[in-house]
Amino acid sequence: MKYYQLVFCATALLFVACNNNTSEKEMAKTPVIKEESVSYGTDSAKLTGFVAYDSASTAKRPVVLIVHEWWGLNDYVRGRAKQLADLGYLAMAVDMYGDGKMGNNPDEAGKLAMPFYTNPGMAKSRFDAALAKIKTYSQADTGKIAAIGYCFGGAMVLNVARLGENLNGVVSFHGGLVGTPADKNLLKAKVLVCHGADDQFVKPEEVATFKKQMDSIGADYTFKQYAGATHAFSNPGATEMGQKFKIPIAYNAAADSSSWNDMKDFFAKIFK
Repeated sequence: MKYYQLVFCATALLFVACNNNTSEKEMAKTPVIKEESVSYGTDSAKLTGFVAYDSASTAKRPVVLIVHEWWGLNDYVRGRAKQLADLGYLAMAVDMYGDGKMGNNPDEAGKLAMPFYTNPGMAKSRFDAALAKIKTYSQADTGKIAAIGYCFGGAMVLNVARLGENLNGVVSFHGGLVGTPADKNLLKAKVLVCHGADDQFVKPEEVATFKKQMDSIGADYTFKQYAGATHAFSNPGATEMGQKFKIPIAYNAAADSSSWNDMKDFFAKIFK
């Protein structure tokens, strides 16, 4: 009897020890998200981006750049960078406006955003500056780079892709669709568009033109449309901003969740 008791106790101790080791290993894998502001620039502007990554690991990882809404680089886009870092990416929120400029109302935001629509080359120049900066990080897997953008930022990432930026993929969340013409000799990135079916800023005609252009060059793109979602559907602050400024934007939790999951699936494919 004593023999079996000894065996039982030894087995129990081994089980506890194994569990403790597993627990320690799991704890070691817990992300420790580091956040930092980074200064960089172009000939025309002093830019300040925001970088987030898991500092618990020194391994190289895919890079994701994030381009903000027309309001500017605010807490919303910083939060998205932290979410991406938590998923294991090296994330950088790109400063498109520079010099600390922010749009505090639709009129200011529109004036800040418009030059980048009329001069796509300027947008690419500022995106390139951010890309060069994030590539200096030792954690950056420079062979795996994507960009995402929201509203204004969605239009910008589509434009830089159509201008030939060497990216694995881009994701536009409720962004403008028609800009730089699609060119099969330039477009290298795969494309995911996450669009609100009730978006009053991006008309059905623009959607049709975008699809026609992309189809005409055989582009590798996916167009996702979310029922009941308006412009800015992914931003939890959109409803309040819409009511404040009387513009047709609103948060849609279901579309936000679905589009984020669609983005994760897209990344899993392009970063194989």
